[in-house]
Amino acid sequence: MATRILIVEDEEDIAELVAFNLERQGWQTAMVHHGAEAIAKIREWLPDMVILDIMLPGMDGLQIYRSMKEFPLTDKIPALFLTARAQLEDRLAGLSLGADDYMTKPFSPKELVLRVRNILARTDMASSQQLVVRNGPIALDKNTLAATVAGEPLDLTTAEFRLLAYLMERPGKVQDRYKLQTAVFGYADTTQSRALDTHVKRLRQKLGEHAGCIGTERGVGYYFAKVDV
Repeated sequence: MATRILIVEDEEDIAELVAFNLERQGWQTAMVHHGAEAIAKIREWLPDMVILDIMLPGMDGLQIYRSMKEFPLTDKIPALFLTARAQLEDRLAGLSLGADDYMTKPFSPKELVLRVRNILARTDMASSQQLVVRNGPIALDKNTLAATVAGEPLDLTTAEFRLLAYLMERPGKVQDRYKLQTAVFGYADTTQSRALDTHVKRLRQKLGEHAGCIGTERGVGYYFAKVDV
């Protein structure tokens, strides 16, 4: 599947210029011209990267990026700010949120392509390093969906695997029900609340003596607590 890059830019000529240069590299692009539409598109399309203008109608780029970081399925999507706001405080605001890069207009299309390529390369390297998640006696291979506990195979459903992986990648941090439902089912609503509890119960049963690694924060959600072998 081709790398997918979403361009969030209200000036259509600039968006088309960016898309043209990215597509020449074999990447697939989509464009959104209104800030309020960007979040829905990001969650629907799940791009490999987002290029964000800051000054947008409806919602600015910084707000969009904050929303991305708060949503489980988009919190790790890399972003590059491409904006006319060149003040140091603007650059610091974007980078302090965790954005991967910041370019100001006018810009060189060749430089933009190089920066995008570098971000994607770093993301690919980080992803490959995180294919195997280990914590305490539990190991998950995200490439094959294989799981082991204390070296023994662990038979998990896809939903159980997603749930356990999501918790293990955030050890010690309580994850609220909304985030967990979204990570496991792709969306969150009240009908999924009991399903989430059922998955946690079954997962604990399968973990046996290591069931304590999944902790409960009453009224909030669940967390992964490392358990020594």
